[in-house]
Amino acid sequence: MADKIKMKTPLVEMDGDEMTRVIWKMIKDILLEPYVELNTEYYDLGLENRNATDDKVTFDSAEATKKYGVAVKCATITPNAARMSEYNLKEMWKSPNGTIRAILDGTVFRTPILVKGITPFIPTWTKPITIARHAYGDVYKNVEMQAPAGSKAELVLTDKDGNETRELIHDFAGSGIIQGLHNHDDSISSFARACFNFALDMKQDVWFASKDTISKKYDHRFKDIFAEIFENEYKEKFEKAGIEYFYTLIDDAVARVIRSNGGYIWACKNYDGDVMSDMVATAYGSLAMMTSVLVSPDGVYEYEAAHGTVQRHYYRYLKGEKTSTNSVATLFAWSGALRKRGELDGTDDLVSFADKLEKATIGTIEEGVMTGDLAALSTIENKKTVDTEAFLVEVNKRLAELM
Repeated sequence: MADKIKMKTPLVEMDGDEMTRVIWKMIKDILLEPYVELNTEYYDLGLENRNATDDKVTFDSAEATKKYGVAVKCATITPNAARMSEYNLKEMWKSPNGTIRAILDGTVFRTPILVKGITPFIPTWTKPITIARHAYGDVYKNVEMQAPAGSKAELVLTDKDGNETRELIHDFAGSGIIQGLHNHDDSISSFARACFNFALDMKQDVWFASKDTISKKYDHRFKDIFAEIFENEYKEKFEKAGIEYFYTLIDDAVARVIRSNGGYIWACKNYDGDVMSDMVATAYGSLAMMTSVLVSPDGVYEYEAAHGTVQRHYYRYLKGEKTSTNSVATLFAWSGALRKRGELDGTDDLVSFADKLEKATIGTIEEGVMTGDLAALSTIENKKTVDTEAFLVEVNKRLAELM
């Protein structure tokens, strides 16, 4: 066999949880290590290790990503009350994705992977829709409190000279809850520029949507910053490229998206992007058929699978049962990261390997070999459903031929 492809600079590797952690190792063993001399700086973001390190490992992995410029991340658990007892956690640790996004100040771009034989649930969607998700603040950096009966909740802003401005939120006759959200103008500006730059690269229109009619200060701020940056910095570039930017309300955007043919970038605030990317991915076929990359304003890239840790399959795997878990999004996280590493380092062999890995993966599905979730959707005749590992072995057969 030919010499393995060398990597000049390390890639930051963030391991994860449950079934996706199992798949992570399989991908490395079957598809990567036979061809590439993997050079990674490894961080274990599995929930046990996050708990053991008081979540320091998550912060360290984000700082390493800043240092090296490219990371690849496995899906991780964001704990809820049930996970607290299951993993005997010291505290309910925050979403690792939220932490990493905040440190990198990036925008998440999620695009469905289209394959022949799987028709989107929305038949007019002939081109992929990329969801651009703001990756800082809002509900992911919120402060929450329970409000006992008889309490008064106020929004208090203290300026640099100690002067207070107060707004009544609510007088609670009965008990209730409150939530405080925030964002930064700088982060919103970075989000806008990331979307406009990505649009110019992809030669695609940008749609941005929020709810400024109801949220007359918070959401309106997003609308104003986008408009100002577009007018001052991007309008002429967009006209030259033959693409457009437009703003609409989130509810109007949803209606337009459903009636569209796809082929544009839909920019969403953090929570909207979280929800809408899952909707878009499922409508195109499967959550496991979605690429996801976090791009920071200073050109740092973090590739990840945009779905969960596949807990149900993991429990079956622990019992020794075969699972048929879709690994495509995790595979494309690796291929995306390796391609970007190769591009930044001028390692053409690595870029070519990433292209071939993706071609082999799509080819496997289009030739009728796939996991159960895709078999349920595919119109290919004589399709064959295989288990998790067998699918990766099938991809490797095609990859070996391409190599």
